[in-house]
Amino acid sequence: MLRSTICQKCGAILEINNIDQNHEWSAFNIEEFNDKARTGTPSSLARHDMGLFTVIGRTDKDASGGKIDPIVRSTMERLKTWDYRTQIHTPAARNLRQAFSELDVLKAKLGLSDAIIEKTAYIYRKAQERRLVRGRTTSAILAASIYIACREIGMPRTLKDISTVSNIKRKDLARSYRFIVSKLELKIPVLDPIKCIVRVANKANLSEITKRKAIDLMYKINENELAAGKDPMGLAASVLYLSSMNNRDSNEHRTQSDLAAAAGVTEVTIRNRTQELRKKSCLKIIR
Repeated sequence: MLRSTICQKCGAILEINNIDQNHEWSAFNIEEFNDKARTGTPSSLARHDMGLFTVIGRTDKDASGGKIDPIVRSTMERLKTWDYRTQIHTPAARNLRQAFSELDVLKAKLGLSDAIIEKTAYIYRKAQERRLVRGRTTSAILAASIYIACREIGMPRTLKDISTVSNIKRKDLARSYRFIVSKLELKIPVLDPIKCIVRVANKANLSEITKRKAIDLMYKINENELAAGKDPMGLAASVLYLSSMNNRDSNEHRTQSDLAAAAGVTEVTIRNRTQELRKKSCLKIIR
């Protein structure tokens, strides 16, 4: 794993440092190493049993390497069966098992980090404790939990993105999101438009220079408190549209329809936001 220092103006990599992945502790003999070593997978909220489960091996050998007696082997097979049955003996455990198996699939499709997955599992468990899952689909509550976790951590994911991947109607997803926020009394932070700029620019294949110009312009918009009450994705697309228009490189020019498709908004939204920003003399936008 590498740790790099990147220039904020041009995006050039200035320095690359290797991260030490050795143990944070020292051992001077075998006994001390065995005492300090930690084995096994870490516990996680994204598992129905939090990772604290019993595993019975599938091999026919004991700890010393010898073969197990046939009578003992049949006993171990029965123990495996009953161990599996006791892990999900309640409806709540079965629901968590189903929900978190879907969460693993959505993690790969949406490219979510482990922090977002843990936050999503925590929100879903809270919703299940308050019996908010009853009478509603597990997929809708799980997708709403993912959206809440992305908003709290600051990852730019829209309702349309999650609804498309999870195969849920946007209207149902929005309804479940409002329901969870209301019942759990959550305070969802506003999405940072600067993070949305990078995402929209990558989809529109814009250069790093255009991104930097758009970010500088967005800082001015935030300083003058012009972003209040505006959709972050629509505002980011509008700022990128103005930055691409002011770029001398003809290859960087993007139409409103291109940026609207990249941001998941309509062309009318970009047109209205662009007209509002051009009227503000404090931004000094080239017309």
